[in-house]
Amino acid sequence: MNNRDFDSWLSKFRLSISRYDYYVNFDKVVENVEKYKIELNILNSLIGSKNIEDDFEKIIEKYPETLKCIPVLLAVRGNEIYAQDEAGAFIYKFNEPSCSMEQYKYFMRKTGLFDLLANHIVNNLIDYVLGVETGLDSNGRKNRGGHQMEDLVESYIEKAGFVREDNYFKEMYLADVEKKWNIDLSALSNQGKARKRFDFVVKTDNMIYAIETNFYGGTGGGSKLNETARSYKMLSQEADTVDGFTFVWFTDGTAWRSARGNLRETFDVMDYIYSIDDMENGIMERIFI
Repeated sequence: MNNRDFDSWLSKFRLSISRYDYYVNFDKVVENVEKYKIELNILNSLIGSKNIEDDFEKIIEKYPETLKCIPVLLAVRGNEIYAQDEAGAFIYKFNEPSCSMEQYKYFMRKTGLFDLLANHIVNNLIDYVLGVETGLDSNGRKNRGGHQMEDLVESYIEKAGFVREDNYFKEMYLADVEKKWNIDLSALSNQGKARKRFDFVVKTDNMIYAIETNFYGGTGGGSKLNETARSYKMLSQEADTVDGFTFVWFTDGTAWRSARGNLRETFDVMDYIYSIDDMENGIMERIFI
């Protein structure tokens, strides 16, 4: 039974855990631009062109490899673009010449790329693509955000002296835990029907600690959070029936305040539930023994 004060514990939850590199990964942005640097410099000659369609044709005929950087000018990942209008539908391929020159010129005209270049709306395609890649990279924030709590928890596991693939493991399925340490976890798996994966598993001489991590920033998300709290409460109670096995939950985020009732219920019956503040105060060294 948890003997800590829930309200005091919840009051220390964080609004965000975003690191400085969460917003844009500029190393990746620059790396992506470098892939097209030569081709973009060639296409730069089209900026301000008075005869852009003829000049474009000459460039593609002489440097067909410049085609591969056209999708990124439209903020598109990949080598194929589908487009349609009253003239019909077409799939344009840009990894190698596959359309007629007239078709490529039609594409450039209809998408507005010829106007962008001929009318000097941009001054340098490398700078332009740098901006495009920055925008595309920002779309990766959700993915990066999903891993931030995992990364934070892992850093504290390592600070506590554990070594990956030696005495702690990342993304381990319940069945693999059973096999590796010859332990029966059917109480957690609904008799083998559930395919459960833990974010981390820490192994000490006396115990297997299965770990889940999550972070819910902002202010909303009640129903999802209520379900999370209920499912982890059940998982903890099931784990308590297995000797040598403990379920540990690291969670945080101010959104929990909208689901404090269910979180309190879980907190009251679960000894191994911790926050970022707990990690900062050395909880890893005290629980993994």
